[in-house]
Amino acid sequence: MRVLGIDPGLTRCGMGLVEGDVGRPLRLVDVGVLRTSASEPVAVRLVTIERGIDAWIDEHRPDAVAVERVFARSDVSTVMGTAQASGIALVAAARRGLPVALHTPSEVKAAVSGSGRADKAQVGAMVTRILRLDAAPKPADAADALALAITHIWRGGAQARIDAAVAASRSRTPAGTRPRTVTGPAPARRRA
Repeated sequence: MRVLGIDPGLTRCGMGLVEGDVGRPLRLVDVGVLRTSASEPVAVRLVTIERGIDAWIDEHRPDAVAVERVFARSDVSTVMGTAQASGIALVAAARRGLPVALHTPSEVKAAVSGSGRADKAQVGAMVTRILRLDAAPKPADAADALALAITHIWRGGAQARIDAAVAASRSRTPAGTRPRTVTGPAPARRRA
């Protein structure tokens, strides 16, 4: 599975592509940051981000896109820019029919470091270790994008298998019937 992780931001939008499967070593494919200038109008900055994301998707052909879920901070202008960049990422992926997943910052931190309260340095160190890199990707937006991709492979891949199994079991159920559900305690076992 090849996942493009996107850490949305209006000034810096982290992009990280990771390849691998659950239970196997993951591999860094590419990492970078799309940058826009605060002196440009917001609409122009969003077009720059859109073109950058489109180029990454066209070049790398990911199987899925993982985007950081926007959460409220005290600085409303930061939240607005992040939300706008996030929307661009969602549209770029959806336009190509790619599956898109949103992961919260604490979910990503917990997945890669074991703690939902890990700081940026801890996340960067764990991304470096997981991907067997010589140094942590800089800036932190790049490491965060890779952490999103890792999280999606580890968690999203498992969820995709569960969803596929549920869909397969539904398709095996005869039309017009419902699967039998057993409730109550399990029958007692006799000891020999």
